[in-house]
Order: sequence, then C-alpha cells, then structure tokens
Amino acid sequence: MEPNCDTKATLVDLLDRILEKGVMLNADVIISLAGIPLIGINLRAAIASVDTMLRYGIWEDWDAAQRAIATEERRRNEIDKPPMVEGEEVVQKEKMVQQ
Repeated sequence: MEPNCDTKATLVDLLDRILEKGVMLNADVIISLAGIPLIGINLRAAIASVDTMLRYGIWEDWDAAQRAIATEERRRNEIDKPPMVEGEEVVQKEKMVQQ
C-alpha cells in the first residue's frame, strides 16, 4: 500500500479519522539545568471517541462507574417520589430549574 496525498481532506475529515481510529501519544521530557536533570515527565495521552476507547478496552472501568452512578441516580429518583393512591394519575410533569 502506498501513501497518497488527498488535497481535498478537511479538518472535519481529520477529526473524524482521529475519533474513529484513535491516536496514542507517548512523550518523555527531561528538564535539565547545566547538564543536571531536574524534572522528568512521562506523558501518555489517548485521543479517540468514547466508543473507540471502549472498543479497545481503555475506559472499561470508567464506563462501569458511570453506569453505576446513573443507575443509582435513577433508583434514588424513584424512591423520592411519594407513592400514588389508587385512582391517582400523573397529569403533568415539570422539571424545576435551580438558579
């Protein structure tokens, strides 16, 4: 396979490709003064969509935690509702916005 240069590619195409396939960045940075290393930094970054990261198994713990939080929140909202008496029905629901 030979590389090709597509001059019609746009920023949207690049972003779509990055989110679909993902990009891994690894960098080692050493800051030194007069030849003496003072600070060492090891950087790792993964740039991709959440769906791509889950597909590669990168964010499984994060996904499980988010699902647990959402489940607990839904359960708590159901508990906070007062029970309805026989014959009662919900006519209108409104969500209050706090300012």
